[in-house]
Amino acid sequence: MIMKVVLLLYPDAMTPPTLLLVHGAWHGGWCWEKLQAALDTEATEARTVDLPSAGGRSGIAADVNAIRQVLARIEGHVVVVAHSYGGIPVTQAIVEAPNVVHVVYLAAFQLDVGESLLGFYGAPLPPDGEEEQAVPDDPISVFYADVPASEAEQAVERLLPQSTRSFSDVVEQAGWHLIPSTYIVCERDQALSVEHQEALAGRATEAHPMASSHSPFLSAPEELAALLSKIARNTLA
Repeated sequence: MIMKVVLLLYPDAMTPPTLLLVHGAWHGGWCWEKLQAALDTEATEARTVDLPSAGGRSGIAADVNAIRQVLARIEGHVVVVAHSYGGIPVTQAIVEAPNVVHVVYLAAFQLDVGESLLGFYGAPLPPDGEEEQAVPDDPISVFYADVPASEAEQAVERLLPQSTRSFSDVVEQAGWHLIPSTYIVCERDQALSVEHQEALAGRATEAHPMASSHSPFLSAPEELAALLSKIARNTLA
């Protein structure tokens, strides 16, 4: 009887959160296609967003706005999943998103206020006038070391230059101080070292390892889908 009353008063109380998948630098929402198919088998709804810094020249503010616009259109609870660079605008975007109940950093930059991607590495600011960062040399080794060769080659063809500003802009708000977070450490990552990931994971509420390279959404979509679905369900436990 109590359960019936709860469901009548709060119809979304037992509905699993929707996942919002936020890609990293040089990528787009297309990179989540295999994971979305795997999430369908887990009965977990997922949405994606295209960040304007990929293929454009805007900084993190434009990416933050893009994420918030998608969040505002999602009814019910949301778990935001940020990959790599995507962790930076997500960290700021979730501060003013009341429907976000959890954030997952997938080999991502879980930065704090005043930090930037370049600053995290102790790297200097780029030269004046440098507006784009080209796709890294040998992107298959960097991003897709354990992805089937044909799929990795197809992914490389879809990569775009990344806005330089997105790497130098600093985080102004850090939502993970307010919202529980999970860090997924990709143990065979060639883009963001395990040592750096573990340091960032120390800021999260909890951490999980995955024996994958930088892009488990392509190399291990079923395993990643199962883990993300479990995390989403546990947020309402």
